[in-house]
Amino acid sequence: MKDTVVILCGGGPAPGINTVISTITKVFLSHKYRVIGLKQGYKTLFDENPSYDELDHQFAENIAFRGGSALPMSRYKPKDEEFSEDFFIKENIKLLVTIGGDDTASTANRIRLFLEEKGLKIQNIHVPKTIDNDLPLKEGVPTFGFNSAINEGVKITQTVYEDAKTSHNWFILSAMGREAGHLALKIGSSSHLSMIIIPEMFESQSITFDKIVKLIISSIIKRRIQGFDYGAAIVSEGIFHFMDESEIINSGITFTYDEHGHPELFSISKAHIFKTLVQRELRKIGLPVNTRPVELGFELRCCHPNSYDLDMCTQLGLGVYKLFSEGATGCLVALDSIGNIEPLYLNDISDPTTKKVIPRLVNMKSEQVQNIYKHQLDYLLEEDLDAAKSIIKDPEKFLYHNILNSN
Repeated sequence: MKDTVVILCGGGPAPGINTVISTITKVFLSHKYRVIGLKQGYKTLFDENPSYDELDHQFAENIAFRGGSALPMSRYKPKDEEFSEDFFIKENIKLLVTIGGDDTASTANRIRLFLEEKGLKIQNIHVPKTIDNDLPLKEGVPTFGFNSAINEGVKITQTVYEDAKTSHNWFILSAMGREAGHLALKIGSSSHLSMIIIPEMFESQSITFDKIVKLIISSIIKRRIQGFDYGAAIVSEGIFHFMDESEIINSGITFTYDEHGHPELFSISKAHIFKTLVQRELRKIGLPVNTRPVELGFELRCCHPNSYDLDMCTQLGLGVYKLFSEGATGCLVALDSIGNIEPLYLNDISDPTTKKVIPRLVNMKSEQVQNIYKHQLDYLLEEDLDAAKSIIKDPEKFLYHNILNSN
């Protein structure tokens, strides 16, 4: 049997996955390797009969530019006691290529170490993907899928903004991002939204619904002063990562709860939560504004990759072959700031205590981000108070710097 490369995809989809799969398949087939694609991520890897497809040039040709993933994905995370070397021996596996986030990468590393203990030298190279852009790659180098997700998010947001102009409503959007605000920031800035709320802007402060609501209303009032009775704000879902659970439970929003008593945030639209709380406060202060919720989530994950991600994913796929040929293993394939391929090792980007990959958060001190928050957004300042008093009573509590305790 030929030396074999196996590819699997873990976690959730991101634009460009198929381009990576296609490129890896083509380059290894051209060098006389057999390539197989495992279905459902790690879910069937250690079954008696793992589910996989033989990948050929026609398969690679058909999927190269498509969104989604031609190899079905799964978030399944096998336990150590499930590990077995049988599949790797039977199929003559020389390289395990994993495409996914930090969980997929750390699981692959555990499997590699297990196989080494069994005397099997099987290389593992991980292709990092996420639309959240929160993996700690080189400064200025995004994760693949991020740029395409921004493009798709901006298309939706611009349509929503036209609706706001037409209907004279305010739209409150929520964007995916786990604990980082990259996606909300880029979509909001590109769409010239009046308020962008990300967890990083609170720095060491506690994050509360009260602060989020006040920031949005601060923007609504400022826009009124400017002569606009419509607008849009975007909030990163990452704020929930840093919010005390009691804050969520006591919000007045009805949640379902898991077996441990924790609110199941995935079961409800985050945009709906923010819209409901903002609408309550608007009624309380007597400001007649209609708000509408829009969730930017699953719509962004399976769009067609744009030219940036098509190129990046092609280079990463070719980079897998380069690193494999050089004997690299237990690493991520990455691009440096000028587009050269380099290995990135988990130990170098993980917390030494928890062993978890350290997330890349938005750098609030960067010039780009400072410019957005100082000069692009609309919010109440001291100089607006006289004008604001003609719109609501006691506008002081909606002053931007008072809300954030900053100057």
